[in-house]
Amino acid sequence: MSSTYGRFPGARPRRLRTTPAMRRMVAETRLHPADLILPAFVREGISEPVPIGSMPGVVQHTRDTLRKAAVDAVSAGVSGIMLFGVPEEAKKDAAGTVGTDPDGILQVALRDVRSEVGDDLVIMSDLCLDEFTDHGHCGVLTPDGRVDNDATLERYAEMARVQADAGAHTVAPSGMMDGQVRVIREALDGAGHADVSILAYTAKYASAFYGPFREAVGSSLQGDRKTYQQDGANARESLRELALDLEEGADMVMVKPAMPYLDILRDVAESVDVPVAAYQISGEYAMIEAAAEKGWIDRDAAILEALTGIKRAGAQNILTYWATEVARRL
Repeated sequence: MSSTYGRFPGARPRRLRTTPAMRRMVAETRLHPADLILPAFVREGISEPVPIGSMPGVVQHTRDTLRKAAVDAVSAGVSGIMLFGVPEEAKKDAAGTVGTDPDGILQVALRDVRSEVGDDLVIMSDLCLDEFTDHGHCGVLTPDGRVDNDATLERYAEMARVQADAGAHTVAPSGMMDGQVRVIREALDGAGHADVSILAYTAKYASAFYGPFREAVGSSLQGDRKTYQQDGANARESLRELALDLEEGADMVMVKPAMPYLDILRDVAESVDVPVAAYQISGEYAMIEAAAEKGWIDRDAAILEALTGIKRAGAQNILTYWATEVARRL
């Protein structure tokens, strides 16, 4: 590629970095509030929000404070909210029954938020069993303790129906079961919810960065999820998962985590013509907050830099716990 100005000293790229106004004018990547989706946790049986120790500034909401968080997100220009339910410990069982109970905490929260903000916010629902099982896995188990893929799909179909009935605009299957998108699409269509979209967790990697999230949802996980979440060493595998999800009817696709997998995000974004999301997960959030608390980094600048990098890599939408804060700053 030749330069209009040839070589130095005629070519001086720094001319386009001279002032904040110049840098803003020529910026190739721009964050917008509509790019952002707010993940939020709602916990059963509490009267006040419960701070999450490993995620400073994030709480387990009551039903009332969740409604307020949704209203605040709308006023800031955030596009979506992703809801995670945290049931009372005694209600967990091996099948995650409370996850498909129409009166379970997640379904109640979906109805609350839908009644509060209507269609002003895209209301998304995590479609997975891990918050609701006493073993903490994303599906039902075989007698020898492995996750039973096909039996789990039956549970996901039921979850899709009750979440759509409760008001979800979008369901987001995060369990990484083979065939989950097809089964959910058929369940939604069969229940008269053809307009409910699916955000597929297409490339969800088994990651060390999920630790704070486990606290956030009160996880009962025993062991790990390496037999169903993707191996961090593999890249081509994510494109196979992508092709399968699209064939099965995914309306949008996601890469999770974001920061350690920006190469995967770029590969996915360059391969599809559907919206691509990335989830800036709890460990990514916690690292920046912890370093900022120590005075080691500029918190606000680091947040914007991290989010801009995720968008530059190809994410059209970003799930981030800073969604409302950043939207207001933008």
